[in-house]
Amino acid sequence: MYLKVHRAPDGSTVVAVCDHELLDRKLRQGDLELHVSEYFYGNTPADEGDVTRAIRDGDHINLIGEQAVGIAIGLGLVERSGCLVIEGIPHAQIIRV
Repeated sequence: MYLKVHRAPDGSTVVAVCDHELLDRKLRQGDLELHVSEYFYGNTPADEGDVTRAIRDGDHINLIGEQAVGIAIGLGLVERSGCLVIEGIPHAQIIRV
């Protein structure tokens, strides 16, 4: 997986995680298009432990791919039925308030 943590001026964080094979792909379904860009998701390899720590600490989390979303499901943060599926690939967002 690839992991990037964006830091906002107010101190909040956006954690972006994608499965490695999805980086730089454009996924389409109907009018929806999602570009899994290196700019947003980064190019830093991450293992399950790295992703778990980032997800636990993040304020806003954006996940795409079976592995990335599977970690959040395993942590009880999302359910598969609550995920958007684009070209058969799960996408989840978690926003902590």
